[in-house]
Amino acid sequence: MDLIALAAPFFIVAIAVELAFDRARCRDLYRRNDALNSLSLGMLSSTTGYFTRLLSLLIWGLVLENFALFDMPVTWFDWSARGITLWLVAAIGWDFCYYWFHRCSHEVSILWAAHAVHHQSEDYNLSTALRQTSTGFLFGWIFYLPLFVLGFPLQILLAVGASNLIYQFWVHTQFVRRLGMLDYLLVTPSNHRVHHAQNARYIDKNYGGVLIVWDRLFGTFEDECEDEPVVFGVRKPLANLNPLWANLQVYDYLLFDAIRTRSWRDKLGIWFRRTGWRPPDVAAEYPKKPSLPSHFSKYDPVVAPAVQRYVLMQFILALILVLGISVLIARSGPRGVLLPCLVLWSALVSIGLLNEGRARAALVEYARLLLIVPLATLAMQLYSPIGISSQTLWAIVISYIVMSLFGLFACKADIKNNR
Repeated sequence: MDLIALAAPFFIVAIAVELAFDRARCRDLYRRNDALNSLSLGMLSSTTGYFTRLLSLLIWGLVLENFALFDMPVTWFDWSARGITLWLVAAIGWDFCYYWFHRCSHEVSILWAAHAVHHQSEDYNLSTALRQTSTGFLFGWIFYLPLFVLGFPLQILLAVGASNLIYQFWVHTQFVRRLGMLDYLLVTPSNHRVHHAQNARYIDKNYGGVLIVWDRLFGTFEDECEDEPVVFGVRKPLANLNPLWANLQVYDYLLFDAIRTRSWRDKLGIWFRRTGWRPPDVAAEYPKKPSLPSHFSKYDPVVAPAVQRYVLMQFILALILVLGISVLIARSGPRGVLLPCLVLWSALVSIGLLNEGRARAALVEYARLLLIVPLATLAMQLYSPIGISSQTLWAIVISYIVMSLFGLFACKADIKNNR
């Protein structure tokens, strides 16, 4: 049972409720482009996960089978006193491992390259919680290996891991202030707002997933102070609404320095050094201006209302496609959803370009509608059937293309006038 998939409708409803509350209170905590980009990154992460999560599952399974110190049958995890105790130990153990994974993701460059995606949003609302990386699968599995060495069953750890992630959704809000004693024990909205700050006082603090006690024990806790409001975002702003580039930006920074440094030791070491470290020769030749929260301004390109409406329509259709892919994956597996995912990913990139108001966005969107979508549909017919007749599939696709072309043509002039 995929707990996160079951929770997804709740996430969407909660975001809609918070958005309505935000509009009623005139708080302006949601910006259309930033929220859509966060949700696009969540859609990209969830669908790429169909192809990447096998790595961690395979390694965890091998460790559990060959190196487990204790045999813990799943039947032990019942409603008895022993079973409940084991569930609690597994959940606390997962949260402890998460703390160190999360902390290292801020302190080690190659791990930050993946995790930075979650912090690039310059707003803080429930949509930010769904802003997840697509490259975290590369190293994240390492930090949970001790639990499998102890012998906790894979099904149990997957359940507590999903529950840990689901808990973290609600703390991404500014509408909940202080919660008294709970702020001393749990990760609460106040504690987690600190974690998303770029203020010098707050940066790299409060790493816990469910329990804030780890931060208090290991010296990484910082309280939210009324006299210093949180400035959300990262010190090196993304300044972009392309979800694909959001996942690659920090890797690009590191690769830039690794290629240009003359030291072979630094070419390799930069990936595993402290976040922000640069080879001395590259830093001297290519200096970067410091980005200070006091001079920070949000990336907020202006686009015409007609373009906004077109983008919203495409985003809603992309969301429907994500739901269809989630149904198809259960029947056809990763191979059966690859082509629909490619269509989705191209749509998310195009939506990002349109949201930025780039002049070339119209050309990219035309190419997507007239080349990528028809070719992917043809390939699905030939190599990856999705369970509906050819006539029905083409009727849906052609209707979508025609409708989109009319909408794009209606706002083409506005797109060109932006830049």
